[in-house]
Amino acid sequence: MNRRRLGRGLEALLGREEMGFEETGVTSSELLHLGVDQIDPNPYQPRKRFPEAEIATLADSLRQHGMLQPILVRAVGGRYQLIAGERRYRASLEARLIEIPARVLELDDKQVFELAMVENLQREDLNAVDKATAFREYLSRYGGTQEELAGRLGLDRSTISNLIRILDLPEEVLDAVRTEKITQGHARALLGLTDVEAQLAAFHQVLSQHLSVRQTEALVSTGVPTPARPRLRRDAAHSSAPKAPHLVDIERVFHERLGTRVFVKEKDTERGQIIIDYTSRAELERLGELMKSAMAATSSD
Repeated sequence: MNRRRLGRGLEALLGREEMGFEETGVTSSELLHLGVDQIDPNPYQPRKRFPEAEIATLADSLRQHGMLQPILVRAVGGRYQLIAGERRYRASLEARLIEIPARVLELDDKQVFELAMVENLQREDLNAVDKATAFREYLSRYGGTQEELAGRLGLDRSTISNLIRILDLPEEVLDAVRTEKITQGHARALLGLTDVEAQLAAFHQVLSQHLSVRQTEALVSTGVPTPARPRLRRDAAHSSAPKAPHLVDIERVFHERLGTRVFVKEKDTERGQIIIDYTSRAELERLGELMKSAMAATSSD
């Protein structure tokens, strides 16, 4: 199955053969302890933002326990270039480690680019703009069709085409997606406006009025956002109360993993609801495939 081709190869390279992942044509896998100053970052890394707190926490762990899982590198011009393990590499710099374990592989530029995308797509959800930029750069550099790239990465072709279209939006809107001020769904709705000034005007209204994706779609199509549904009377006493921090954290984790807005509603201390937002049939199918993959991985443990 195409969905598993690259992802499973990466998991095997990262030492998780128990998952049943197959190799991806690697011809060398030598394990060394390399000086951190001998390693250069991955030039094909699609992720542009690494939370400082996350790196600091990982650095503390490295100081206490060392690096238990090697990073992946390749030899380039007398030095080593990172393939996978960007967060551990950054944390090792912050922890001021001298040497770290590294598995040395023989891969060409195209394979390195593909594995960098897979590592981020499957392990931590990349924001939509960085995904789209990586897809467009890969196709520009190596050619091929969106359908072929989708097969290599285990995605639907529509997922790739819809993401790349987002790059047509103004930079101010793209930056808001990167910083999670708006979601991918908001950005896709704004594509319904072909004029840049109209897109920016609608975008500013989305921000100022805190419009949902559905309200944004209505704004784009009719010029008037759909009014939010009124709360039930029994919820009125709680309408102004801020959401508990642990629920906000859970929503953030779901958003990062699924790439869409997720709402967690508590009924009491033991019960509640998880609501996953989607804005198209293609996005629903993408979420379904993510759930199937997660269930398959769990059942194979």
